[in-house]
Amino acid sequence: MAESAEEGGLVFHPMDQFIIQPLFGGDVTWYTPTNAALWMGFSIIAIIVLLVLGSRHRAIVPSRSQSIAELAYGFIYKMVEDICGKEGLRYFPYIMTLFMFIVCANFLGLIPTAFTPTSHFAVTVVLALAVFITVTVLGFVKNGAGFLSLFWVSSAPLALRPILAVIELISYFVRPVSHSIRLAGNVMAGHAVIKVFAGFAALTAVSPIAVLGITAMYGLEVLVSFIQAYVFTILTCVYLKDALHPHH
Repeated sequence: MAESAEEGGLVFHPMDQFIIQPLFGGDVTWYTPTNAALWMGFSIIAIIVLLVLGSRHRAIVPSRSQSIAELAYGFIYKMVEDICGKEGLRYFPYIMTLFMFIVCANFLGLIPTAFTPTSHFAVTVVLALAVFITVTVLGFVKNGAGFLSLFWVSSAPLALRPILAVIELISYFVRPVSHSIRLAGNVMAGHAVIKVFAGFAALTAVSPIAVLGITAMYGLEVLVSFIQAYVFTILTCVYLKDALHPHH
């Protein structure tokens, strides 16, 4: 966690845990199996185990895994219905998949020595762009040119509408940026802080305080892992609602 520097101090490398590394050596290319790909694969396996295998018996008295699967299903279903309405439920499988992938990747990343794919912008940007492109295409398919009314604030005074239209347009194209940075930034920051506390734990004088800090941050990160998946998903629902009902 920490190593002695030549000057006799301590050097921490909290960002080393985010380095993309090939699983079998060599250079990293687009087709190289890496630690990021491995843990994304583990996330997919965890989803299958929880949602498919865990609920395959559909018992009247549910098992623990079935209870978790049903809670996750009901939670996201209610979210989509409340925000997007009945029309949005046809897109529930996509939103459910997003939520489960992010939450499983976040939780698996809390395992010691694990890799957290959602701490990388390369992953979160792809997820955010997929949402952005999907809702934009859907908006034009569903509403045609009427989708542009999303940028025209008809309730505002006429003189302000062109200015507000420019602001709305800019904010719309900033969505994938904020959508991706929010998730990756929060996950990365929390893991980096835990690594710093772990480095101080090697020092006898402050190790009790460092251990308490690690425990507190780890508990906070468990909460953040769920909250960030929830925030990403609820924003997806809000963007989907704009695509289905663009009129202000």
